[in-house]
Amino acid sequence: MRILRLFAGCLILVSLTGCNGSQALERSAQKKDRDATSNSGAIRVYSSEKKGFIMTNKIIKTESEWKELLTPEQFQVTRKKGTERAFTGEYHKAKDNGVYQCVCCGNDLFKSQTKFDSGTGWPSFWEPVAKENIRTETDSSLFMKRVEVLCARCDAHLGHVFEDGPAPTGLRYCMNSASLKLATKP
Repeated sequence: MRILRLFAGCLILVSLTGCNGSQALERSAQKKDRDATSNSGAIRVYSSEKKGFIMTNKIIKTESEWKELLTPEQFQVTRKKGTERAFTGEYHKAKDNGVYQCVCCGNDLFKSQTKFDSGTGWPSFWEPVAKENIRTETDSSLFMKRVEVLCARCDAHLGHVFEDGPAPTGLRYCMNSASLKLATKP
């Protein structure tokens, strides 16, 4: 009986849309993607440019949309929770002034003044621009418990935070260069 109802529902869908079943399913999936993007919700983040908090929308994209925007390494790190090899990232030795932003959405993440050489081979910071600009989750992969750091605006994987950093926070935000872009002032 269920199969018959499902089949009848598909026939109605096909007759209403004028397309075959796979086209109807694809249209339905595209509509869900559009709805998710438009109903993504507003969040409050700090903007270094505006020197204050602003309201912005969460960024939600499909995997194929992210693949179009990012390099393969950026995609692997930010969307698949990968890690670049130590001492290979663009920013692990960088000393330029500016704001490190999310490579996926441009959300401000860390000020260069909070960057320090941790000796680990990844860019490390002792404090984010604002706690609202990042979020954290427990990461139990690799048979250990760590705290994963994500972009609050687009949920990009940035790296991990550890409690072995310098004063004043005692924290070490160990980030992947592939998840960052440095915005410098002209």
